[in-house]
Amino acid sequence: MKILALEHELPGGTTEKFQQHACAEAFRAWELHQQGIIRELYFRADRNEAVLVLECENVESARRILATLPLVEHGLITFELIPLKAYPGFARLFQ
Repeated sequence: MKILALEHELPGGTTEKFQQHACAEAFRAWELHQQGIIRELYFRADRNEAVLVLECENVESARRILATLPLVEHGLITFELIPLKAYPGFARLFQ
């Protein structure tokens, strides 16, 4: 299942706290990318927050996996998880 994960910063995060975990965060994200879990990774153009496209069994699985990111572990960010499904609109038009 494809899951859209929208990062949200939690209160109390400082630049110093984020920088302290930046390398470990990037390394873990790279590991998840290499495993085929993170399929796409972006930053929003309007604010400094990540948008991930994950391939996971379900939303709960995605939540457990994202909990292994250092910024999540240290309470600096959380993710809004949105399950996605294939767009059915074309079938309505051509059946």
